[in-house]
Amino acid sequence: MEKAKQFLESSEDEANRVSQLVIHPHRVGHECSFYEDFALRGIRVDRVDPGLVSCTFTVPPRLTDKSGKLATGAIANLVDEVGGAVVHVEGLPMNVSVDMSISFLSAAKVHDELEITSKVLGRKGGYAGTVVLVKNKLTGELIAEGRHSLFGKLPSKM
Repeated sequence: MEKAKQFLESSEDEANRVSQLVIHPHRVGHECSFYEDFALRGIRVDRVDPGLVSCTFTVPPRLTDKSGKLATGAIANLVDEVGGAVVHVEGLPMNVSVDMSISFLSAAKVHDELEITSKVLGRKGGYAGTVVLVKNKLTGELIAEGRHSLFGKLPSKM
């Protein structure tokens, strides 16, 4: 229990850095939210085809853990966002994640360039399944594989 407590405690330097963050109120539709700016800034969409989204992302220091590797929570966030983007229909609300499973196979370090590819596995009514691969773009090494299922409104037939 003591090891878990030590792992979760932040250092004085980390606490000071967090206390200096300035978070302005979000104006919906006019600017990025804190979440979008912090977690998603830097994703570059390279290709969009029906059932496929391919992106590039360079690992920023802000999303690394204490060992300098891309945090598993940041990988989960990328799987969620890119997996959701591939099934999004313009004009409809975003789909809701139903289930997500991620296999963490390797690690990405700060400044590594990643390729994130999401493909639709299938659709049934408002339910869709996707697979998201996160690879090191330089070496081709697979960092993570995510399976993501989502539910959303169907487009109107009218």
